[in-house]
Formats: sequence, C-alpha cells, structure tokens
Amino acid sequence: MKGETGQRGKFKRILIKLSGEAFQQPGDGEPLDTGIIRAIAGQLRDVQQLGVQMAIVVGGGNIYRGQEGAQCGIDRTTGDYMGMLATVINALALQSALEQAQLHTRVMTSIAMPAVAEPFIRRRAIRHLEKGRIVIFGAGTGNPFFTTDSAAALRASEIGADLLIKGTKVDGIYNADPLKVPTARRYKRISYSDAIRRQLRVMDTAAFSLCQENNIPIIVLNFFKKGEMVRALQGEPVGTLVHV
Repeated sequence: MKGETGQRGKFKRILIKLSGEAFQQPGDGEPLDTGIIRAIAGQLRDVQQLGVQMAIVVGGGNIYRGQEGAQCGIDRTTGDYMGMLATVINALALQSALEQAQLHTRVMTSIAMPAVAEPFIRRRAIRHLEKGRIVIFGAGTGNPFFTTDSAAALRASEIGADLLIKGTKVDGIYNADPLKVPTARRYKRISYSDAIRRQLRVMDTAAFSLCQENNIPIIVLNFFKKGEMVRALQGEPVGTLVHV
C-alpha cells in the first residue's frame, strides 16, 4: 500500500540504493571489505524483520566507473558496460553475505548472464518479493549513459515500490558538502522539483524526475548509522525526505 505522498509511515515494498563505495573501507585500496558487507547484511536483515518486501540496487564505483575509464582512453559506452559488470560482482558479494545471514535472495541482472544470475523479468521479480525473497538488481539499466541512481528509480517504478531509500555515508541532503562546509544545513524535507532546481547531486536529475512522475518518495539517510533504516521505516524523521 502506497504511503501518503510526503508522509513517513508504513510501507509494504521498498527499494534500497547502495553505492559501490559502501562495500569498501575508506582509504583502503581493496574494493570489497568482507566485514563491511557482513554489517550491511545485518542492517538489511533488521529491515526485513519489519515484514517489508525489499529490493536492492547496487552500484559498482568501488571497482570501476565508466566516466573514469573515459579519462584513460576507454570509450564511454565500453566503460559503462564495464561498470555494469562491476555492479554484478557487488550484487553477488552481497547475496553471499545475506545468505550467510539465513536470508533468501535472488540476483537479477539487466545483462543476461544465466550462469550467475537470473535475467531481470518484472513479473518474476515481483513474485520473488511476494515470496519474501530479497531481490538484488545488478548491471544497472543494461544501457550505457545511465547511472545506477537512474536504475534504482526505474526498478522502483517497475516493481511498484512505495519508497526508495538512498543509503549514503551522510545523514541526508545538505545545501553544501558537509564534509567541506561545517555550516552546511541539512534539509529535513525537500520537493523533487527543488532538489532538481538546486542541482543537489545526491541523485541525478533523471532519478528524481522518474520518482516524481511515479509518486515514489525518497529518503536519503546514513546507511552506516545502526538502525537508521528501521527508524525511517517506522516513521521517525531521520535523513531527508524528498517528496512532492
């Protein structure tokens, strides 16, 4: 059941967007940190215990970014496909950690690779969610020139999610980078149109627009603050709510 527009409260089905950087220790050269991935699995287990249906879109920036590859002479299209493959590595790593936590999962990809994952089929994804499985979407949208934020908004729209959670390392959307500007102010609520107009780069314009068109509220929060997602889903005013 959709939550009322702009309201925090009960949600039946959610999609969580996790960046690839969430899978690595800051300052460490290793792209995957098993301790961090286990901690992520623990957070997601706590969310599922609320009885919510949960899908996840993972980024791949800890392994490879298409835009960075372009600076090294790799054409953008090829680089973006390489980045999509990186998200599949993260999806499989997360699946392993979740299953070690005794949670049932499915990885679905936009690029067919049947040896390791199911192809994304909307009706099948929804059926997995209805059966209580956590569905992890990899390989972005399957097309170059689209970010994994856009993929998250697209998949949230396709599965009929009531809410999109963007998990970051800061506790919401600020009017400036809080790591660089100590006086930066956090928005408790902001409209989609204001987020786009102010060019707040926590998500790209396409993602904000798609959520606006499909009336999917977004909560941006600090994923690494223990219990933050649970509190958000219970209606507490954590992070930043993006709505109409």
